[in-house]
Amino acid sequence: MKTTSTQRIAMALTAGAALVAGLTACVPLVVGGAAAAGVGMVATDRRSSGAQVDDQAIELRGGARVREIANDNMYVSITSFNRQVLLTGTVGSEADKRRVEDVVRRVDNVRSVVNELVVGPPSTFQERSNDTFITGKVKASLLDAKDIFANSFKVVTERGTVYLLGIATRRETDRATDIARGVSGVTKVVRVVEIVSEAELQNQLQQQQQQPQGQPGGTGTPAGSAPASRSSVPLPPMEPLPPLPSSSTPPASGGVTTSPVR
Repeated sequence: MKTTSTQRIAMALTAGAALVAGLTACVPLVVGGAAAAGVGMVATDRRSSGAQVDDQAIELRGGARVREIANDNMYVSITSFNRQVLLTGTVGSEADKRRVEDVVRRVDNVRSVVNELVVGPPSTFQERSNDTFITGKVKASLLDAKDIFANSFKVVTERGTVYLLGIATRRETDRATDIARGVSGVTKVVRVVEIVSEAELQNQLQQQQQQPQGQPGGTGTPAGSAPASRSSVPLPPMEPLPPLPSSSTPPASGGVTTSPVR
């Protein structure tokens, strides 16, 4: 009986989250999941607690700045992960696309911007609903996988294109890509991932566990690991994703490589 009740609660929470996501996507400006992250996620996230707080602030402040320049043709989604911002959605012109990137890039602690905004009409309600459904399926598939840590990745879907953001090893990134590609409705996977080695990952996790309470940023970040600096400390550039043999995509601005997989 307990199992049945638990399953019903889980289904209700999932349905509620999907409904909220679908409704949120209807407004012209949407912030990513960092601003709505629960306390329980902080302990299992590979980002430092300082980076998680910064991501929330980046999404909220970026959203406020975009609202200041918004027009009827802007439908922008802002997602920040480890101080790296992904812009998705549609705008009315190339000038608007550049303006959005410019105002978001000037937000405190943003270290790079991946601008995936498309010039054209906004997505339809059916497309947004389908994107929400695809995101849920990809997340569920990552959770079902036993050989990767699902919380290593944030999933964003825009018109069938799945964006994977995160801090992960190359093996985890390739595995997550294969999983996402296998989900029905996915037309392309774009990886915006900070690649770390197994040793760097272990050092980073140990540092976070030893971090004194009340000091979310910490100090003394090991070379190559995700920065754990507080908001007042200048941020180093992010290391690019190593190129795949089949990909010739040039590095995006800010030293970050987006790696599309069709």
